[in-house]
Amino acid sequence: MSRTRAWLFVAISLALCAAEPVLAQQDKTREQVRAELAEAVRTGDICVGEAGLKLNEIAPQRYPEKPAVAGKSRAQVRAELKDAVRTGDIQFGEVGLKLSEIDPQRYPTKPALLGKTRQQVVAELADAVRAGDLYVGDQGLKLYELYPERYLQYPQAAQAGH
Repeated sequence: MSRTRAWLFVAISLALCAAEPVLAQQDKTREQVRAELAEAVRTGDICVGEAGLKLNEIAPQRYPEKPAVAGKSRAQVRAELKDAVRTGDIQFGEVGLKLSEIDPQRYPTKPALLGKTRQQVVAELADAVRAGDLYVGDQGLKLYELYPERYLQYPQAAQAGH
């Protein structure tokens, strides 16, 4: 494989693994892109193959270790532990239950999260059915996408009453 072809492969691999769309990076200069590519090659941060693994995941011994991310301070960990002991949010044994689930009367009750009423949910469902804003089938399409002649062009307009 020629050197040019290898760099082309690396550049394409890097582009496929990028978290941001390529269009959002238009403000970078050619030199900045080359510097990023060189850094990605140096650290093995380039995807290869169909599995989507990076070179530094396939052969970590060939690349420098990534710097450790700063974790929580000792005081933060102790405060979290103290709170977990107080509320019973500590798992007990291999059962997978928390102490507050095993013996609930020993621990304070957790406040219930406020949700929607049944009437609110029914009204939202009726609006979604009217607008065709429901997913159907295995294709990931909504009703208004499958049957555009039955619904207004934009479901937001249907919900707004246009």
